[in-house]
Amino acid sequence: MAKLFVKRIGVSSLGKIMGILYAFMGFIIGAFLALFSLVGAALAPRSMGAFGALFGVGAIVALPIIYGILGFLAGCITAFLYNLVAGWVGGLEMDLG
Repeated sequence: MAKLFVKRIGVSSLGKIMGILYAFMGFIIGAFLALFSLVGAALAPRSMGAFGALFGVGAIVALPIIYGILGFLAGCITAFLYNLVAGWVGGLEMDLG
């Protein structure tokens, strides 16, 4: 069995991967939020119904962007901290077999 040590992770590489994954999660969460908002808008009085519908549809656009940006930043910070700690302890050991 070959053992591999991951001693360094590309900061921007992990940032991009996590940014895309979090954007997908934001889209899914935004879709559920939009669904619940549209149902609530249908049940609400007229003056509040339009606001709820607008909020729900806006969530499908806004949440993937916000989640994507935060995921990218979290990925960059995580990779930076991993590289720092891996320098002290030798990295993550993986058993490939």
